[in-house]
Amino acid sequence: MTRIAVLGWGSLIWDLDTLSDHVTGDWQMTAGPELPMEFSRISPKRKMGLVVCLDSNDGEACATHAIQSTRGDIQMAIADLAQRERAPLHMIGAVFADGLHKGRTPEICDLIATWCDANDWDGAVWTDLDPNFQSHTSQVYSIEAGIAYLQTLPPENLEEAYRYITNAPVHTDTPLRRALARDPWWQDLHTDADNLHDFKTNPL
Repeated sequence: MTRIAVLGWGSLIWDLDTLSDHVTGDWQMTAGPELPMEFSRISPKRKMGLVVCLDSNDGEACATHAIQSTRGDIQMAIADLAQRERAPLHMIGAVFADGLHKGRTPEICDLIATWCDANDWDGAVWTDLDPNFQSHTSQVYSIEAGIAYLQTLPPENLEEAYRYITNAPVHTDTPLRRALARDPWWQDLHTDADNLHDFKTNPL
């Protein structure tokens, strides 16, 4: 039987959406390979908030999680994940036992292929969206720039950004997330999330 893993580290963990019809079993938490990631992508789908993505430049290695696809065909597994992510096929990474290596970063493909070999998976698929902070803001990404960007978001957008970042698995322990955990402005949002709009309108 062909075994294909779907790897996740962000909203996929708590919201399989259309993918729920094409996976079996539960998420195997922290069972995936460690991969470099950061909240360095601005997502129109998430109201222009920052979302986590694979980022070899500014990210740090974090645990990933695996769930089994019901598919035996890697191309169908790619299509399933693309549908869930509302993303084009080229933004889905994949490796397979037939030698397929499909992804933005050869090093990440190699890490995942090695993990598949060591854990009896025939292949894996993952969301391979790029860090786009600089292209959206014309600023080089940094922790300081990321926090400053979050502070510019309108209340509704900030609420979505806050929800996404705080709901990410605790294992998604990136530099920005650690910095936000120490940031008084962000912690004020955490203290009174019901009044998030007021905090953004009248920041301390």
